[in-house]
Amino acid sequence: MTENCYLGIEFGSTRIKAILIDENFSPVCSASHTWENRFENDLFTYSEEDISNGLKDTFAKLTKEVGEDIKTVKSICISAMMHGFLAFDKDMNLLTPFRTWRNVNTEKAAGILSEKLSFNIPLRWSCAHLFQAVIDNEEYIGKIDFVTTLAGYVHYLLTGEKVLGIGDASGMFPIKSGKYDEERVKIFEDLLSEHGFDKKINDIFPKILHAGVNAGKLTESGAKYLDVSGKLMSGISFAPPEGDAGTGMAATNSVTVNTGNISAGTSVFAMAVLEKPLQKSYPEIDMVTTPAGDDVAMVHCNNCSGEVDTWVNLFADVMNGYGLQPDLSKLYETFFAAAHSGSSNGLMSYGFLSAEPIAAVSDGIEMFIKSPTSTLNLANFSRTILYSAMCTLKIGMDILADEEIDLKKIYGHGGYFKSGGFGAKTAANAFGVPIAVGVSAGEGGAYGAALLAAYLDNNGISLDRFLGENVFAKTNETIYQPTDEGIKDFDDYYGRFIAGLHIIRENN
Repeated sequence: MTENCYLGIEFGSTRIKAILIDENFSPVCSASHTWENRFENDLFTYSEEDISNGLKDTFAKLTKEVGEDIKTVKSICISAMMHGFLAFDKDMNLLTPFRTWRNVNTEKAAGILSEKLSFNIPLRWSCAHLFQAVIDNEEYIGKIDFVTTLAGYVHYLLTGEKVLGIGDASGMFPIKSGKYDEERVKIFEDLLSEHGFDKKINDIFPKILHAGVNAGKLTESGAKYLDVSGKLMSGISFAPPEGDAGTGMAATNSVTVNTGNISAGTSVFAMAVLEKPLQKSYPEIDMVTTPAGDDVAMVHCNNCSGEVDTWVNLFADVMNGYGLQPDLSKLYETFFAAAHSGSSNGLMSYGFLSAEPIAAVSDGIEMFIKSPTSTLNLANFSRTILYSAMCTLKIGMDILADEEIDLKKIYGHGGYFKSGGFGAKTAANAFGVPIAVGVSAGEGGAYGAALLAAYLDNNGISLDRFLGENVFAKTNETIYQPTDEGIKDFDDYYGRFIAGLHIIRENN
């Protein structure tokens, strides 16, 4: 059966997920592995063992779900949380633990680069991590032979190819005309040279590939690495590895001009495919690309529904104390459903599990505030938590609105949009734009990765045509419209959220 399927694998912040889709682009089955970043030596990381064991376990679980040995598939695409820093020597030994998108130790480097390059360089971008390591004169710097992202690294393990999809590459360094911006590369190399680092960026960064281009084949060692049973055969073609932003765009059919999507899970980001350049550079807006290379304005926030996980796990602990074994999926559904009838009056939540640059919050801090006259029940509590999840994103989205980016509809995907519609209603009211949620909303980037794998058989058509005409033409979606009452309720909460940020900053 699987020989006619496409496989997408995505390394998210809390789950590694694999999904098989058939030739009609419908999900066949999926499996996942739960993992969590470590905070070691003041940095967020996942170990090489975490990556390896997680990938193997996910594939083994997928095989079990299929009910037969997976010997081959038509093609594969690897996706992962964007940006961060993985540096290797000439023998592909990891020189320092993987530094994820969540780290904010690169403030000095990102500030210098943003000024010198006249381009907003976020703290999590790979070039900021590299420059910060060089500035700090970290002991391994002279040994660096290759720098990539997590998706690029896993792709290398399976194929031996040092390549990256253009969407993910646009989170390593600014892109122009389908490659690393030559003028800015020269400026960057001069800055690096001033600190004794003389490697050329095009020598140590992965080669950029567009969606639809064959990015290598599964090697024998790669097949054994992925499938410990030894049944998987080598020779399977791979699509270019992509970041979760690119696969999110593919999963929601939002790669064409004036389309947008929001991916909401542990972190949240919104993407708007641009018809024309923004009037100026904004520290709240990242400029990246679609998997096909079109310009995208991205608002990225480090925190979203992670706080929901914290509270749901607490409720589960309470139930465990009564000898009950709660169904976590049911707990999440209950939490989201309760918010429909709640009120956030007199309540306020700040769920910054990690630093939040857009909100000028320098370190992780969580705070829940209740006024003496407010009512604390599940409905009010859950609405407050879920409202807060969209507040930081609104800071950047309001900038895009001021730039007159005309988004007729935004596609929502990820766990925040999966349960009961409240997340989609909240986003619609927060941004004043209809939110569309499709049947694949909960599948997220793994589904988008599988679609990019399928796009290898594109027969020369563009990515937007492939998605629009072949994949999503008959897909049902639910549209959540903003309402006057909903907009006012969220805006009231948002105003209090912004006004109270000084409390968080003072306690950082």
